[in-house]
Amino acid sequence: MVEIPDSLRSVFSATVHERDGAYVVEVPSGELNHDAVSLGETYRIAVFDSPTTAQEEHEPASADRAQPDRQREPSGPPVEEGEIRDVTIETIGDQGDGIAKVNRGYVVIVPGGQPGDEPTVEIEQVQENVAFASVVDSDLRAL
Repeated sequence: MVEIPDSLRSVFSATVHERDGAYVVEVPSGELNHDAVSLGETYRIAVFDSPTTAQEEHEPASADRAQPDRQREPSGPPVEEGEIRDVTIETIGDQGDGIAKVNRGYVVIVPGGQPGDEPTVEIEQVQENVAFASVVDSDLRAL
């Protein structure tokens, strides 16, 4: 179980690059635009494995891959209140809720979700770095 502290400022997916003998994690510009991080400041980060396909590693993240007819700001949350989405629960938060990640590593909290569950959820509340959803249809996978 992964504990998520109350001081969590941002969650996103990124690739580690080597540059001039150092390792660099690129922070999406939206994190600066929404004051989750500031230039010149020092932050603690946590690193989790994120299974990806070879195709995902080489194509840019798309905020609207699941719904190409909608236009959203690339720096804003990639979900909207009332939106129905299929998600995969990756881990459990410190309050026992399921944690799923969608486009650009955006976190969706799903009460009652367990790692490996693949429910259809309705997004109920959207914040800059996290959304809260309820399950509307469960497709639970045995681990």
